[in-house]
Amino acid sequence: MADKKLSDVPENLNEEYYQISGDILDSFSKYRPPLDIFLFREDIARIETFFRAGDRLSNERVEELSRLVHEGFIFVSRKDHHIYVKHIAHQLDLILVDKNLQEGEIADIFAQALTMRMENFLEQPVKAAYDRLYEDIMVLTEYLWHDIYRIRALMRRLHAEHTLAAHSVNCGIMGLALYLRLNAEELKKQQVKRKVFDNLAVGLFVHDLGMSKIPLFLRTKTQALSRDEQAKILAHTTTGIEMLGKLDLRFKEVEACVGEHHERMDGSGYPQKQKGNDISPLGRLCAAVDSYCAMIVKRPFAPAMSPADACAALVKDEKRYDPRMTRALQAIVLTGK
Repeated sequence: MADKKLSDVPENLNEEYYQISGDILDSFSKYRPPLDIFLFREDIARIETFFRAGDRLSNERVEELSRLVHEGFIFVSRKDHHIYVKHIAHQLDLILVDKNLQEGEIADIFAQALTMRMENFLEQPVKAAYDRLYEDIMVLTEYLWHDIYRIRALMRRLHAEHTLAAHSVNCGIMGLALYLRLNAEELKKQQVKRKVFDNLAVGLFVHDLGMSKIPLFLRTKTQALSRDEQAKILAHTTTGIEMLGKLDLRFKEVEACVGEHHERMDGSGYPQKQKGNDISPLGRLCAAVDSYCAMIVKRPFAPAMSPADACAALVKDEKRYDPRMTRALQAIVLTGK
């Protein structure tokens, strides 16, 4: 029997449950799935419990469950979404094969998965940790490549707290949103190379890589920094560039984000005090996004600004930020698209 279509089951059932695929089932523990599983009884058009989390399936029930999933009769509850999110976050590519998740649910999974990977990578910025992060970023770019408007749900999942990982994820999402808006027509005409998009995504997420070498107490210090402490903070961009070499990440899009996100149009930035068009377009994009994402969360030395106020401040600061970037960012924030 072919998989049962969601249109074949009552509409109210789809609101409370979602159907799982064989790929999702295979990712569960074989005998102890992590959440309750429900069976749709076609003869009475009702749902009933097939398995309770904490129990153990017998070999016979494992085979029966596999058959029922293939036939399209197995569902999980949307009330268990938090469990589902945590499960898929560890195997993010499952998003691309599960056709029953809603965009908001997928955005939840991406936010959790990417934050988890960023935390692991920034805690130990080595090749093995980067490779796992890269795999998840590529799932994200694959997801967005086929429908750029999917970024909207992700924009509504920005972190409200300030940590290095949370800031990195926020910048990754908002940076991609800004790039997609600025290049919407080129993307529709397939004039943007996929590799450029992939590399930019990596650059946006790892742009603050060098900060992982700054001690936490210094990153969260509320008192005025000493001259030596300021020098350490200012060196994080060049430290990041050096770390890219060790990670074999010498792509121009990544280097632009890591090395130029603190450069300013009037030459007042660092580390090279570049001016105007000497700063690459991607560097200018990352600069605007990095500042915006820092401004909208509470930091040890500054209160959070509203998204609208943060955008207004960046647009006003046209000497230091590229107006094309800040105005497009403001349009995204104010319209949500």
